[in-house]
Amino acid sequence: MAMDVYNTVKALHLIFVIAWFAGLFYIPRLFVYHLEALEKSEEAQKYLVPQLQLMTRRLWNIISWPAAILASVFAIWLLYLMPAWLSQPWMHVKLFFVALLYVYHWQCHLMVRNLQKGRYLKWYSPFFMRIWNEGATLLLFAIVFLVILKSAIHWIYGLGALIGLGLVLMLAIRAYKRYRARKQG
Repeated sequence: MAMDVYNTVKALHLIFVIAWFAGLFYIPRLFVYHLEALEKSEEAQKYLVPQLQLMTRRLWNIISWPAAILASVFAIWLLYLMPAWLSQPWMHVKLFFVALLYVYHWQCHLMVRNLQKGRYLKWYSPFFMRIWNEGATLLLFAIVFLVILKSAIHWIYGLGALIGLGLVLMLAIRAYKRYRARKQG
């Protein structure tokens, strides 16, 4: 019976982590589309911006926030069921990355609020948002590898891999930016 409870809680935690990351992956794309809509004619903006604001609001308030909260509730429940994990170094490193994930989430929240209110800060650009979009990807890699390997020692190698992945993603974003520039003119 105890194993059934553990597996059920673990499954629910994983489901809400997946939903949370789905929101974190898509919200910066909506930011990109929103900012690109501002470069279009006033007529196009009149239709695009409200629709993108609606999509952003629904994604953020109906999927992302509830999933983040429920993922955390089930994570705390897992730690209650398996308190020995809190004494393991890999868990300390994982919790550090989860804390970074919440910082990333909160920054996305502030961006959502600004874009909903029509505040377009200077550093908000489609290119910045494409780079910002990769933050969740890097955190996902770090967290999943820590959970699967359960090794704090390997996190050093993992950190090197994350930096390498980050560089590859940056190069891909830059290449895509050049491709779009050539395609547009």
